[in-house]
Amino acid sequence: MSVRVRLGKTDSEISPVGMGTYYDPGWLVSSKLLKITPNAEKHISAIRAGIESGLNLIDTAEIYGTENLISRAISGFDREELFIATKVWPTHFSNDKIKKSCERSLRNLGLKQIDLYQLHFPSRKIAIKETMGAMEELVDQGKIRHIGISNFNLAQMREAMDALKKYEIVSTQMHFSLIRREIERDLIPFCKDNNISVLAYYPLGHGKLSSGRIDNKPIFKKIEEIHGGKTVPQIVLNWFLSKYDFVFPIPRASDPDHVRENAGSIGWRMTPAEIETLEKSLE
Repeated sequence: MSVRVRLGKTDSEISPVGMGTYYDPGWLVSSKLLKITPNAEKHISAIRAGIESGLNLIDTAEIYGTENLISRAISGFDREELFIATKVWPTHFSNDKIKKSCERSLRNLGLKQIDLYQLHFPSRKIAIKETMGAMEELVDQGKIRHIGISNFNLAQMREAMDALKKYEIVSTQMHFSLIRREIERDLIPFCKDNNISVLAYYPLGHGKLSSGRIDNKPIFKKIEEIHGGKTVPQIVLNWFLSKYDFVFPIPRASDPDHVRENAGSIGWRMTPAEIETLEKSLE
């Protein structure tokens, strides 16, 4: 049975670990400008391997150039079992443009409804009230289920929350890992108090927390032995799940074997002492 956790205040159930589909700048340029998608079949296989391993949270964005790829990857799976999140770019935050972007993402993804529609970055040009008004209209129209934000600091988050009249922000997506923990000072406590989920991108430190780079630290060997041969990536991802019940890491889904390995971070927990030692070892 797949493990599921409730997203914020919603009734949506998602896997504790998700799959990110931002690959690299080269992919973005190739897919957007040249209409070439390097390693597309491998990426599709990775997403499918994740779904088969119990992961149902898939994150993308209109700017990534991977929405069409996800449409192909989820073909044949039960749509009701999946949770698809995408993001709209700040230049499309006006009322008309955000609705057009949503329609385009729906077509690219092959969906009738987006589960989580996120504002990718704050905009300096479009008033947040206009943007949030359009987001609420999209909810009313059934085009999106939930509203999320990404890369908003706490002050910007509060402003976005105040701009909503009918619905609530259910999640925020932030750069967060064992070696990038700034948001624990203010954003994490705020989200906990307000029952807002956090999607953590670059949870493996953009490759800096992968096997071969930090597995010489004794704590990893100890946790590996105690918890049945867990790998470094599994331990690093499990840190989120053991410490928080509202933070969802979304490591990149680019290789089927890596995604299956990531799924092995679910279903077990480290002790508070192990968490503390792990954190101190990376300070």
